[in-house]
Amino acid sequence: MLNKFKYTLMIMFFSSTIATANYEKLAYDFNFKDLDGSPLKFSEYKNKVIVVINVASRCGFTKQYEDMQKVWEKYQEKGMVMIAVPSNDFNQEPGENNEIKNFCEANFGITFPITEKVSIRGKNAHPFYMWAKENHGKSAVPKWNFHKIIVGRDGKIIETFASITNPSSAKFIKAIENALK
Repeated sequence: MLNKFKYTLMIMFFSSTIATANYEKLAYDFNFKDLDGSPLKFSEYKNKVIVVINVASRCGFTKQYEDMQKVWEKYQEKGMVMIAVPSNDFNQEPGENNEIKNFCEANFGITFPITEKVSIRGKNAHPFYMWAKENHGKSAVPKWNFHKIIVGRDGKIIETFASITNPSSAKFIKAIENALK
């Protein structure tokens, strides 16, 4: 009887922190604007693996842009799209959209889509990030710049990675390759 009680308490405790994952919406239901102000519609990426990474130009992880570009070049023809989402939520992206664009192109030769600068955390977070938290839980909330969210071909979040995980790391590449199967 005591074991059933402990089990019930554990279920109650942990279920309150687990995301609902009801997916009333899919990633394809969200839109951003790109750095030029043009619509960037996730619906254009249906049936693709979408890698969403919040970025900042004055972060210690900024050099990850280089590996993001390499991953993009290697996997875009296989059905993956890389999307960078600039944010100043950690006070490391003070630039305007045109400055961000110039920085990315000049320093890293970025050719993948980059959204306009948005908030990614809290009550003012872009709806995509609110949706990610609601459906995937706290691991979908960026704790720092260069947090990674992988969305599967079905429009649902497959996996998230902390900033410290480099886009060229074996575990990140494995997650992308598995998603592309």
